[in-house]
Amino acid sequence: MVKIEGKQKLKISLNIVALLLFIGLIVYLSIRYTPQVRNLFARRHQLKGLVEEQGAYAIVAFICVQVFQVIVAAVPGEIVQVAGGYLFGTFWGAAFLIGGLIIGSLVAFFAARLLGFRLVKTFVAAPKLAKLLGLISSAKSELVLFILYLLPGLPKDVLTYIAGLTPINPWRFLALAILGRLPALIVSCYIGASLEQENLWAVVVVSALSVILLLGGWLFKDKILEKARRLKL
Repeated sequence: MVKIEGKQKLKISLNIVALLLFIGLIVYLSIRYTPQVRNLFARRHQLKGLVEEQGAYAIVAFICVQVFQVIVAAVPGEIVQVAGGYLFGTFWGAAFLIGGLIIGSLVAFFAARLLGFRLVKTFVAAPKLAKLLGLISSAKSELVLFILYLLPGLPKDVLTYIAGLTPINPWRFLALAILGRLPALIVSCYIGASLEQENLWAVVVVSALSVILLLGGWLFKDKILEKARRLKL
């Protein structure tokens, strides 16, 4: 039988307590605030007026919503991104979203790095976790990670937690994650801004192209990733 020293027992106990507290916080935030967030986005016209009245406070609140979405994933990221374009326009919406993504991604990344597999296994099925972890732990891990974030239709926020389990440098990870998410983020913001301006033709065309890319990414993602792993750099 393997004996565990007192300090190691204390470390394990503290990790378990931290894990339970973090999971409890996620559950609480999901139950407590998801209905309010969904209600706000459903009443977008009133929300637009409220944002204009609140000024900087509304910007801070919106960035907090983006942080919340990345950490908890209670609201689909596309909804928040479209709302950013609707409320602030394409440029500023994207800028505020990137700020929220940076904060939320770092929190999720370091939470996984500190708490380990016990945290990630609570919301990622073991086969899926093993597959994604294998992909981003390969020799071409950084290229594969960038492609995973670039391809539409993949669980980006879950991937952030999984990346925290690998030895990748946090700042290189952050750069790859933000750059990979940037094209879809800008497109979503543009759709939101077009909705606010009632430019429905732009919404229809861009949305249709996005759906085509989404389907293409979903159908060919395995082939794309396989080519990336075989690529000689």
